[in-house]
Amino acid sequence: MSGLIPQSFIEDLLTRVDIIEIIDSRTPIKRAGKNYSGLCPFHNEKTPSFSVSPDKQVYHCFGCGAGGNAISFLMDYESLEFTEVIEQLASQAGLVVPREGQRDDQKTKQRATIYELLQKVDDYYQEQLRNHNEAEAAKQYLKDRGLSGKLAKQYGLGFAPPGWQNLLHRFPDEEQRKMLQQCGLLVDKEDGGRYDRFRHRITFPIRDQRGRVIAFGGRVMGDDKPKYINSPESPVFHKSQELYGLYEARKANRDLKRIIVVEGYMDVIMLAQHGFTEAVATLGTAINTAHLERVFRNCSEVIFCFDGDRAGKAAAWRALEAVTPVMTDGRRARFLMLPEGEDPDSLVQKDGPDRFAQRLEQAQPLSDYLFQQLTQNIDMNGLDGRAQLAAEARPLIQRFPRGVFYQLMVDKLAESTGMNKQDMAAYLNTGKKNDAGRQLQQQSPQRGSASRPANAKPISAAPVNKGFRQHQLPSLDSATMLLLHSPSLAKVAPDLSDMDLDNNPELALLIELIARFKQEPQLNIGVLMSHWQGTPKGARVVQLASRQTLLEEEQFEPEFLGAIQRLRENEGESRFKALSQRPLKSLSPEEKVELREWLARRS
Repeated sequence: MSGLIPQSFIEDLLTRVDIIEIIDSRTPIKRAGKNYSGLCPFHNEKTPSFSVSPDKQVYHCFGCGAGGNAISFLMDYESLEFTEVIEQLASQAGLVVPREGQRDDQKTKQRATIYELLQKVDDYYQEQLRNHNEAEAAKQYLKDRGLSGKLAKQYGLGFAPPGWQNLLHRFPDEEQRKMLQQCGLLVDKEDGGRYDRFRHRITFPIRDQRGRVIAFGGRVMGDDKPKYINSPESPVFHKSQELYGLYEARKANRDLKRIIVVEGYMDVIMLAQHGFTEAVATLGTAINTAHLERVFRNCSEVIFCFDGDRAGKAAAWRALEAVTPVMTDGRRARFLMLPEGEDPDSLVQKDGPDRFAQRLEQAQPLSDYLFQQLTQNIDMNGLDGRAQLAAEARPLIQRFPRGVFYQLMVDKLAESTGMNKQDMAAYLNTGKKNDAGRQLQQQSPQRGSASRPANAKPISAAPVNKGFRQHQLPSLDSATMLLLHSPSLAKVAPDLSDMDLDNNPELALLIELIARFKQEPQLNIGVLMSHWQGTPKGARVVQLASRQTLLEEEQFEPEFLGAIQRLRENEGESRFKALSQRPLKSLSPEEKVELREWLARRS
């Protein structure tokens, strides 16, 4: 196929794939704090020095220096060409690789335009909540629910005013209206007109993992039906893959240890109001395996917290069925069923955060919940009852990936039924079973099957997962590293264009990163790497982005500005030394003045 692959398509593809899933299916990695770690597949080692960042979507080995994004990993690990990797990833994502001049490139650009437009809609709804003359009822409703203004702002709550054509009036451009119709915010009428989907409702922006607005939810303030409505599926929104509140949970917790799955938007927000900032909710659909894979890419434990009514119990059982195929060793799932008539929102307000925290700690482990549900209507005193338990548990346990947890479930079923463990294992291994994990492992290349490319340059090693104060690093390294950890620092970065860039590509990189992040503060490092694939610049970005820090987020800005100040001072010192070592008669009049000024400041 002729033509270049558009850069915009490569960037969009990298936002769809997950580097954790790609690497873990080929070489085992385990969560280690905020990142994942394991033995490096590119050199022989006994102690793990290979680190993968789910936030930045990059990997780096502190031993051999291998590093990059999902594309470079597949190129090195499977010895593929760049275009072969793009074709493979696109096929897995259900996409056709476009070439320059094809329509697919235009679709990618259109997606970027939709993101910008949805952000404008979000800004509009939030402004209406603040200033619309009929928003008082919405504000009072939120106050009556106990929601603070801080949390309302954090989750971007807004107000869709009464009326059928508010968005139509706000966005008169026909192209924008077509996009709003694509996203379901405008609805076509039979007579050819359009009207607003969200009217007289509190709005909840739904964000993807990068923080981009991709859809909205809306809630009435009274008892009208339906109580909640959501945006329909669109080019940027697929409800079976997204979780409400996941972006906010990741932002509020630098080291996300667990995620609480609840049923509603207000459950998520009110739990955050009381200090439980790790809650998420599905978007009008039952929790599924794709949701849970996303959950486990961010933490190692999930707690399902559902209402105690019949619908809540049914949702909990569907969650159990969804989580079993992804329960690899090291992952934990628990169930907290609330008293009938209560939901997380009402209970945390009634009990208070301390009592609710106790409930979370007492949540049932998956194994206990599974056997409790299966045996509640079975008489376990007779042989027929125990045989019934084995028959009903069998298809569920067969869904677990093979490993230690699976073996423990087999042993527990054997104990519950009185069967010999070996006989139970044989019984479960007969017939059809879901063993996708083992099949993937058999199909994947063995660790070490790929060799490090001969032209790859090693990067200086650094300890894995060890924090440090930034002043222990050279100022330039420190400033660049902090910027990669927090791209929003570009907004406060001073102008560095007057500094000497001659023979200093690392300073030029810092200045370039500042410029890029000013334009795109949410730019993913893995996407950024697609521009610098296989270059020294890209290797340096991965090396610094992979370093860990013990700094709190509020310390980033002063440390960043301090590093830049030290950088300027160091440049001045170098300049002073260079001038002072030259014969006085060789200096220009301007250089003599500069030297005198430096001497005066040092005296």
